[in-house]
Amino acid sequence: MTRFFTTIPPSSAFGSDYATHVTRVATWSEAAGAEGALIYTDNTLSDPWSVAQLVLERTRQLVPLIATQPIYMPPFMAAKRITSFGQLYGRKVALNMVAGGFVRDLNAFGDCTPHDARYARLEEYSQIVQALLGDEVVSIRGAYYTLEGVRLQPALHASLRPDFFLSGSSDAGRETAAALGASPVVYPPPPDEIAGPFPQGSFARIGIIARTTSEEAWTIAHARFPKDKRGRMAHKLAAATSDSVWLGQLTELGARLESQPQSIYWLHPLQQYQTFCPYIVGSHAEVARVLEQYDALGFHGFIMDVPATQEDLPNTLTAMALAGLSLPSPYTHDSSKGSVHA
Repeated sequence: MTRFFTTIPPSSAFGSDYATHVTRVATWSEAAGAEGALIYTDNTLSDPWSVAQLVLERTRQLVPLIATQPIYMPPFMAAKRITSFGQLYGRKVALNMVAGGFVRDLNAFGDCTPHDARYARLEEYSQIVQALLGDEVVSIRGAYYTLEGVRLQPALHASLRPDFFLSGSSDAGRETAAALGASPVVYPPPPDEIAGPFPQGSFARIGIIARTTSEEAWTIAHARFPKDKRGRMAHKLAAATSDSVWLGQLTELGARLESQPQSIYWLHPLQQYQTFCPYIVGSHAEVARVLEQYDALGFHGFIMDVPATQEDLPNTLTAMALAGLSLPSPYTHDSSKGSVHA
């Protein structure tokens, strides 16, 4: 079964009507059969736990994938919020464990922890959360956290224990994901530039614009992500000041691909600071071929970028079906019509 997540829009793009946009994307995602939706975090965004609560209240089964950064709350509080969601809503959440983020965000808290050490801290933090949610009495004197005889109440039912996700672009990230039993999340290069398979259960973080014809898809793509000089400068500044491995890799790749003819793999939105993942743009059949290649390389899950319109999701699912990927339950594929329907 191919696992399929979407992304909730960031609050920075909206004002007092943000809840309306969260609800819209969450309901679109659930209607499309998505398992869950990623919720961002950084110093400038609305609290992801509050956004997750809104998602729980406005949907029936969509799983909020909450970006969780250790500098924002201690591990006991993260575990307490998860078990509280379980008690209040009887619903499951998932955690996208964030080691870094923007350097400026870390500096604002006086956090100068080096890149690999942040993953060591994240591993210790996550192990505490996992132990607490497993109804263990936790006593630890670690490198970063100390707890003595702590037990979580109310206890979380085993069926509601969260799945863990973690960036798998760096060696430190992959090692930490393996230690935690977390799903590695990768911002992949084009399939033909991947030397070998990724660990089973890896997720590809990508955007997709698929339509009946390539021309239609590219018309939408260029209108949605126009050239933006200020955005391009912001991206260059972020890349220059970040120690994020995936951002550095995609920035270098984007500079190299700019001199080549336009291809289905598109980094323009990232380079304009309009989003934070590669895009796959083309006809349903063209996108399907790329998804099939990613699946063969070990990517058995996808976290799609924020859907700009409701039509983005059924068109994405059409491409997934053509790739032979198993679809979320509400949808089937009609090969005679080349579309996905409920």
